[in-house]
Amino acid sequence: QVQLVESGGGLVQAGGSLRLSCAASGRTFNNYAVGWFRQGPGKEHQFVGAISWSGGSRYYADSVKGRFTISRDKDKNTVYLQMNSLKSEDTAVYYCAATPKAFGDTDWYGYNSWGQGTQVTVSS
Repeated sequence: QVQLVESGGGLVQAGGSLRLSCAASGRTFNNYAVGWFRQGPGKEHQFVGAISWSGGSRYYADSVKGRFTISRDKDKNTVYLQMNSLKSEDTAVYYCAATPKAFGDTDWYGYNSWGQGTQVTVSS
């Protein structure tokens, strides 16, 4: 397992942008695929997107495709979620998760490490 810490959440107006960071401890993090999830009030964890361990493969939920971008900086042991054109329905707690596999899962339980989450609130 690795330890994950998200940051970068906050309050933003609809149409605005935020960049979330997922910083990891552990020298093996670069061998982990990373996923981003979100959870709104009273809802289940929803898959947002994932990036492969190499960074060469990225995939997204249809609801965020074209607006959100995942990237990773292996030198900094950090994965980012760039969120543009934010909508009120993007309001949620955002989590990153990691798995020691080449590709991430769309299922929350397909990972073995999770961060504590960061709140994103989009005002309309």
